[in-house]
Order: sequence, then C-alpha cells, then structure tokens
Amino acid sequence: MEQLKKIGQIKPKKSVDIKKSRIGLGFEKLDRDIFDPKKSYPFVADSGIKWARLQSGWQRTEREKGVYDFSWLDSIVDKMISIGVEPWLCLCYGNDLYTPAAKTVFGAVGCPPINTAEEREAWTSYVKATVTHFKGRIHYYEVWNEPDGQWCWKHGPSADELADFTVATAKACKTADPECEVIGFVTCCAQPEFHKIMCEKGVCEHIDAISYHAYGGSDGSFKNIYKFYENIRQKYKPELKIIQGESGTQSRSDGCGALKGGAWTELKQAKFLLRHLITDLALGAEFTSYFSCMDMAEALSGTVGDIASISDFGYFGVVGAEFDGNARATGSYYAKPSYYALQNLTSILCEDYEKADIEVEVIKEHSQRMLGENFDFGAATRYFFRRPDGSTALFYWNPKNILTETYDGETSFKIKSEDVKRDVELIDMLDGSIYELDENHFMMEDGYYRFKNVPITDSPILIIFGGFNIDEEAE
Repeated sequence: MEQLKKIGQIKPKKSVDIKKSRIGLGFEKLDRDIFDPKKSYPFVADSGIKWARLQSGWQRTEREKGVYDFSWLDSIVDKMISIGVEPWLCLCYGNDLYTPAAKTVFGAVGCPPINTAEEREAWTSYVKATVTHFKGRIHYYEVWNEPDGQWCWKHGPSADELADFTVATAKACKTADPECEVIGFVTCCAQPEFHKIMCEKGVCEHIDAISYHAYGGSDGSFKNIYKFYENIRQKYKPELKIIQGESGTQSRSDGCGALKGGAWTELKQAKFLLRHLITDLALGAEFTSYFSCMDMAEALSGTVGDIASISDFGYFGVVGAEFDGNARATGSYYAKPSYYALQNLTSILCEDYEKADIEVEVIKEHSQRMLGENFDFGAATRYFFRRPDGSTALFYWNPKNILTETYDGETSFKIKSEDVKRDVELIDMLDGSIYELDENHFMMEDGYYRFKNVPITDSPILIIFGGFNIDEEAE
C-alpha cells in the first residue's frame, strides 16, 4: 500500500449504534461455563456485531427434575440486549437427570433425550419453559448443534431420529411462543442422503430457517455448501431463510477443532474472517455468525472429572485469553487482528444495502512493482454492494490458499462511470486504513472509470464510491 497516500482510518461503530446488520459472533459453550462472559462484554459491545449465538444448556438449567434456573442465562441475554446485540438460542444438550449415558459426558454434549418417553417429555417441557421464559427477548431458536456429527449425536447420527426430534422440538417452541422462529438442520456435513431423509419426513414444514456450519479452507467451499442448502430450500420450501450459523478458524497451528493442523496464524485468521463473512453476505445468508468471540476449550468430547479431556483449546476467538487449571479462559482478554478486521467490516456492511451486479472490464498492462504484467482482475474474487443512496462498495481479493501463499500485487480494470458515483477511496480491510487514489491510479476515460495498478492482495480490499456508510477519522 506504500504507493498510495493514507488519508484516514475507519472509525469503528459500536453495536448499539448500528440499527441493522447481518453479521454476528458465536458466544457458545457457556452452558459448560468455560469462560467468564463479563470480561468479554466490552469487546462484544465495541465489535459492531448485531447477533450472538448462545447455547441453552439444559444440563446447567435443570438440576432438579421440573425446576428450571435460568438466572445464569438471563444475565447473558439481558447484557447482550443492553449493548445492542440480538441473542439467538441453540437448544441443547442432554441432561443426566434423564439420560444415563449423559452422566459421564462433560456438559451432556451429544446425548439426545430420545430413548424413553420420560426423556422426550422432559425435553419438551424444558423447551416450552425456555421459550416461555425468554418470550419477547429471543426470537430465533435453533434445534440442537451439529447433530450429523458423532461428537454431537454420540450414539451415531441418524437422520430419522433427528427429523422426529426436530419436529417435536419445533412444535414445543411454537406452542410456547407462536411468533418465534425455529431453525433446523444445524448441520456441518452436506450429506445429500441425510438431508433428503429429513426433508422427506417433513422437517421443512415445521421450521422457519435452515442453519449450517461451513468449516472449509477456501472461498469455493463456502459457495458450494451454501448452494447445497439453497437447493434444499428451493425444492422443499422456498420461503425458508438460510443462516450461516457457525464457522471460523484458529489463530495458531496447535489449535484443536475443525481445520486443526493447518498453519494458522493470527494474520491468516483475520484474512479468513473477512473472506468468509463477505462471501456469506454476498451469497444471501439471512445473517452469518463467526465462531467465535473467545478463545476457549472445544469441550465436545470431554469426560466428567477429567480436566485433560476438556483441555482441547481451539483458539478460534477474535478475542484471546489464557487458561487456568480447570481449562477455563481466564487472565487478561485481548483483541486479535481478526477482531479489528471484524470491526472494520461491521462498520461498513450495516444498515440497508444489497448485492449489486456491475460489469467490470479487465485490463492487462505492465506493473513496474511486479516487474511484469499485472494481476488478471478476472481471476479475482469480487463482490459489489449498493446502498439506497446509490453509494457502492467493491470488495475484491486474490483467492489464493491463505495457508500456503501470501500475495501482494497490482491489478487494473474499468467500470462504466454511469454505474457508480465519482467520489472514490480505497480501504485496507485488515487495518481499516483509507487511501487516496491519485491520477496515476484512477482516471476518467471514455465513459469509464479506469483503475490502473491498484493494490490487490490475498485479503479483501475495498473501493468505495460515494462514501458507502463510512465514518472516517482523518489522518
């Protein structure tokens, strides 16, 4: 970026100052009490996100049969609302009061209450009590978490079981609050036969939205999995909403969980976050939830009383922490580069906007910085968004594999001047720096705006036309 003049900095927006957004953060696993939420609230409040995914924690809430203590969850829900964030709730997991197998499983993770009439009735009562208790504060309820994975349906995933369970849970939710919306599937593996069974057993008739988890290492994988669920929606119930409910990556190479073993760093995590969330929004997700707010233990396969079994730290957080001897996030919390990238994105892609289709003409020309021909903009990933006032945002990047390559080059292209506004600035989404495009990089040419040898990297760069919702701090 040193060939450009920096003229300002994105001024981050707080969540409470944003009226509408489709960007959220995961705030899961407090059903197992593995981090201190109080110390994370200032980060959430300043992040600009508008959605927080919580997990309900039947095991933590009902410790005496028929008696529900929601106080632990009340404090979280109320705090989120007070800082301008809408909580949505994943109804999970099991309860050792009813399911013997849950007695040895940390947090009763993956122990569905489906084996006896008592289990099923207790679950239905719990769901009704939960939805009734949070009526007016929570609108979206999600049925279980990753039930197509062995870790979350421990006796072996079953589409037949999940279909019956989802329908029963949805009915219980709607009985308690007819205005609530129920989210189904919540799957992490796009398995055609598994989903076909669920759909043919009528699940779609009882839910309002599909959520899916998209842990993949490339932009293409994000698109493919969204298309999979879009096909389900079109075939079975076109009015269903689609929510990207959980996806992220580690900030270090020794992290556990999905995508483990990759050569992740804090910088790569930040690039991944931007590429993933921008793609989700361009594809049309109702909203998208990045996993996660905090560094924490994965805690999906823990054994009660065995600390080592839950010391599987994922390092997925945009906020980092240390861990105590009980595998609980503690110490001083700190913001990672991904947190600042998230702030930049939430401050721009908020309020009213929609994806726009704008024609781009690729230009091939010499780049002295590259000592050769510049990068072919036709090979770039690019998305346009437009606000009601006509201001436009163009996000673009080189879709190199983040794990194995970095890229810093130049590219050129033209856009018809009638398609966008004249006032133009370039922004590095990683750090929020705003740059001027001088006459060497931006010019008017025969009814086109010509961008000549502007930066392109493996991380999203933004060109804005007409301001596009940006609050700037002068350099």
